[in-house]
Amino acid sequence: MSATFVGMPGFPAYPAFPQAAHEAVRDETLRGNLRHATHSIRAKRARAVAEVSDWAALREAGRRIKDHTLRHLDRYLVQVEEAVTAAGGTVHWAVDAEEANRIVADLVKATGESEVVKVKSMATQEIGLNEALEAEGIHAYETDLAELIVQLGKDRPSHILVPAIHRNRGEIRDIFRSEMGEWGRPAPEGLSDTPAELAEAARLHLREKFLRAKVGISGANFVVAETGTLVVVESEGNGRMCLTLPETLISVVGIEKVVPTWRDLEVFLQTLPRSSTAERMNPYTSMWTGTTDQDGPSAFHLVLLDNGRTDTLADEVGRQALRCIRCSACLNVCPVYERAGGHAYGSVYPGPIGAILSPQLRGTGSEIDASLPYASSLCGACYDVCPVAIDIPEVLVHLRERVAQGDQVTRGGNKVVLRPAKGHSAERAAMRAARWAFTHPGVLRTGQRLASRTRRLHPRTLPGPGKAWSGTRDLPPVPAEPFRDWWQRTGGGKEGTK
Repeated sequence: MSATFVGMPGFPAYPAFPQAAHEAVRDETLRGNLRHATHSIRAKRARAVAEVSDWAALREAGRRIKDHTLRHLDRYLVQVEEAVTAAGGTVHWAVDAEEANRIVADLVKATGESEVVKVKSMATQEIGLNEALEAEGIHAYETDLAELIVQLGKDRPSHILVPAIHRNRGEIRDIFRSEMGEWGRPAPEGLSDTPAELAEAARLHLREKFLRAKVGISGANFVVAETGTLVVVESEGNGRMCLTLPETLISVVGIEKVVPTWRDLEVFLQTLPRSSTAERMNPYTSMWTGTTDQDGPSAFHLVLLDNGRTDTLADEVGRQALRCIRCSACLNVCPVYERAGGHAYGSVYPGPIGAILSPQLRGTGSEIDASLPYASSLCGACYDVCPVAIDIPEVLVHLRERVAQGDQVTRGGNKVVLRPAKGHSAERAAMRAARWAFTHPGVLRTGQRLASRTRRLHPRTLPGPGKAWSGTRDLPPVPAEPFRDWWQRTGGGKEGTK
């Protein structure tokens, strides 16, 4: 398995997270951009959430709905297929990225078109759809403002909600001036870095693409099983243009995006906008069910994407990552993300959620994926803000165990056992020694007494590989006597409390 950036196979392979983060934290401009953006977003989110008196109840409802759906996903997926088909759409099933890309490319080629417009979709980035279409002679144009900036800048997304969060206004102006002309309508003469002028330049550039494109490609935030309705929430209106103007619409959606009923959808339409953009509701919420005569696309195709999700679902601890509604709240509170940025994660899913989702979708066989579960301080801030109560620290620890012991997963119906990750031999040896000592009380007591009597000789830092951990923190001091000896000497603490 390669270590390339998910969804961006044309870019060079990523190193492990520590190496990538080491370079990123030296970029003062990047850190300044991230600090300003994340602090602003999370402050607004806190105010928006505080307005809702039953936020905790909504969060619990979202968790239960997602867990129920995942437990019965086989039934709800069949219901989605039946409802979409009855409404005039066509459903395709894709087991992996290669199959999904082939399906979409064949559908576009069948229309005779060589251009498509896209509304922001993390699933299509995950599978590298743009690059796959380019290989087939089909040009895909991103229409979300941030995605447009990333595409024009030949860059990678670095945030779930704000893919160009690592860019400031001056950088965006320079990208528009130098690159827009190669992709279509050039930037206006004398373009400044004011938000209004940048937005107007993007609007003029994209408008001609919206009016010309015959094929649109989207993802979906949710799919309502009872009616086969797809839902996209966004803030700019570009999604509305992509979903209504083309003659053919192709939606690539992860199988975990299903919710059973409209009543269930109501919960997420309250929690998602407040957790993501800190708004009471999204400016644009688009919903469509199949096709309708003389209204919107005349052909609709839904590609249901697995690409490791079934394998993730099989993990009793890790499956909770599939609850994610892509709000990005965990990124905005994460001290690691704030300093390292999204690119260091080597995935379209950066931050805390990416640290648990990417290694499950891709496995931990690559250097970058084996390192992602360690890209966290385990502070728990991500869990506190998650609107569907994903216990990210719990999953991180679980995945660290998988990395250290060797990944054992089922892929494509076959059990795959991966070798333990390199660089963890000392950790595994220490854990085996500790396990043996804890199961032999006499050995444990002798070791504790020896440690107490020699505590004056103990170093403040660990030697060898341990320097990476203890180089920035002191080892905890060993007590003068083991707890068991103290307990026995004081009669269970009674003498010490007199």
